[in-house]
Amino acid sequence: MDTVPRWVGSRPSSGRVTRETADAVLDADGAQLEGSATHVRAGAGGQTLSVRALAIWQAVRWPVCIYGISRLLLLLLGVVDSALQHWGLASELSNWDGVWYLALAQHGYPTHVSHLQTTLGFFPLYPMVMWLVAHVLDVPMVAAGLVVSGLGGLCATILLEKLATRWWDADVARRAVVLFCAFPGSVVFSMVYSEGVLLPLAMGCLLALASKRWLLAGILAGLATAVGPDSVAIVLACAVAAFVEIRRLGFHDRAARRSLVAPVLSPVGIGAVGAFFWAWTGTPLANFDAQRYGWGERTTPFALWREVKTLSQEISLRHFDYHLVNLNYVVGLAGAVLLVYALVLLARQRHAVAPEALAWTLGIAFLSLTSQYTPPNPRLLITAFPVVAVLAYRVRNRRFTWLVAANVVLLVVLSAITYVGIALRP
Repeated sequence: MDTVPRWVGSRPSSGRVTRETADAVLDADGAQLEGSATHVRAGAGGQTLSVRALAIWQAVRWPVCIYGISRLLLLLLGVVDSALQHWGLASELSNWDGVWYLALAQHGYPTHVSHLQTTLGFFPLYPMVMWLVAHVLDVPMVAAGLVVSGLGGLCATILLEKLATRWWDADVARRAVVLFCAFPGSVVFSMVYSEGVLLPLAMGCLLALASKRWLLAGILAGLATAVGPDSVAIVLACAVAAFVEIRRLGFHDRAARRSLVAPVLSPVGIGAVGAFFWAWTGTPLANFDAQRYGWGERTTPFALWREVKTLSQEISLRHFDYHLVNLNYVVGLAGAVLLVYALVLLARQRHAVAPEALAWTLGIAFLSLTSQYTPPNPRLLITAFPVVAVLAYRVRNRRFTWLVAANVVLLVVLSAITYVGIALRP
């Protein structure tokens, strides 16, 4: 039998190909070609998505892996510590401020300021996110708090690498990621603590300021100032960035004036918190009153001197009892020395590190050095993250290996004490 074209079978009995038949054949072939083209485009689109996903993974692989290893180490430490000290793992990871954040997320604020410790001593944004995650994922509140802190810490690690690359280069950025994750203060990303929200917002704001995305920077800063009192340092950072831009271009330049959007929006969060406290308790300073009455928190230039004096009395040979030594003073004074050293290094790197990042660091440094209750402990040092990054710039090769090893040891030892009891705050 002879082979004939596919369309012959659709010819009319007269043997002639009608116009209608030809049009039908052309339509069918056109539809087939269009379907093939759509399939090709879909395949190309899928391939493009795969390439993009691979590119994103390549960009974040280092911080994700280093951060993941550090979190596994702290989780293992928590399990071992729980077995040895007979504490529940959830209680360990929600110790210290975590107790108050859980209470705030579950029960809210009291309607008046008292002379006792209450949830009024804490800002609301982190507990609000905890509450949202707990209800969306249908998980216990403590799990929601850990999810928020953990993911926030991951975002902060990724953003730190981007910032350090801007300031120096990729090699320094990779070292900064390692030191950031090994630093003792990074334990807060494995606990119910608000730094997992504050640091990504602050770092994102600094990146937006560096890219002159003023509106985004202002929004991120406004959210950050609703996380905690120390976040007010981001307002200073936005103001410095706007000042530098206006000084560079002149106030009459429209693009320069747009930089004012960031400092204008930055205090919106803390302003909203103050307005809420005013309506809820009758005073916009409810948080500061609660910290002063409940925790004895005050800002004084003599805070470090008071800590030195108190610690010297506690370790006096005539009255020495290691049970009475306040470890927070020991760690805080050591942190103060490290902070001053790092500030000197940052001053030498002022042409590399963005001025707004220096302003953020100086703001956190001032608050920690003048705090009567919370000296420059590891948590505040990691909040002033350029302090950690500049150490990664300064130290390299074999000395950097020893530096990381020392930080890992401190991370394990200090975290084990922090998880259980009330001897050492994060």
